[in-house]
Amino acid sequence: MRLSPDELIFWQYGIIKLNATIVYTWGLMLVMAVGSKIVTSKLTLDLKRSRWQNILEIIVTNILKQIEDVGLEQPRKYLGFLGTLFLFIAVANLCIIIPGYEPPTGSLSTTAALALCVFVAVPIFGIGEQGLGNYLRSYTEPTIIMLPFNIISEISRTMALAIRLFGNIMSGSMIVAILLTITPFFFPDLMITLGLLVGMVQAYIFSILATVYITAATRTSKSRRETGE
Repeated sequence: MRLSPDELIFWQYGIIKLNATIVYTWGLMLVMAVGSKIVTSKLTLDLKRSRWQNILEIIVTNILKQIEDVGLEQPRKYLGFLGTLFLFIAVANLCIIIPGYEPPTGSLSTTAALALCVFVAVPIFGIGEQGLGNYLRSYTEPTIIMLPFNIISEISRTMALAIRLFGNIMSGSMIVAILLTITPFFFPDLMITLGLLVGMVQAYIFSILATVYITAATRTSKSRRETGE
């Protein structure tokens, strides 16, 4: 039993390895990019719309609503980043129904990369909303003593994002694999359904946490404007 798709090597030359994590990640990105191009190439404002456009509108509308509910006032500004995070993690985990496929989110390298994307995006959105000076000043609020603690908080929550997603996906895959080994003829469909549910929940949690972090990074400037500072 493999603990991670990193262990499945398709090609190797010296220290250069092409493992399942890389293959499945780039494959997913290619499929999502092509699928997005196909769906969005035939968008229409008419009442008669394709099934794919209806599905796309439902997904986008719900993502926008979730972003707004968390506290971001201009959800469309963050839709590209947060929507992509959610869809990538969701699609990566939904594809477990494909025989031989292993979700790349079961690799710590993938989840670390996703967490680093959030780590970089938070200050970018924060600086865009507050300006560089105000954003950096937020690390010293309410006193300069909080500076090292705020920096540690940024690093620790990034690590927590990566490890949480990796641990949940890996443990879910292991549980499904063990149960299917013990009872291969009784619960395969049930276990696959459970895996799909876990994957969707983790995609939702990861994207919501990213939204919360961005909201916290942009909230300071709004508070200053409301108090007239």
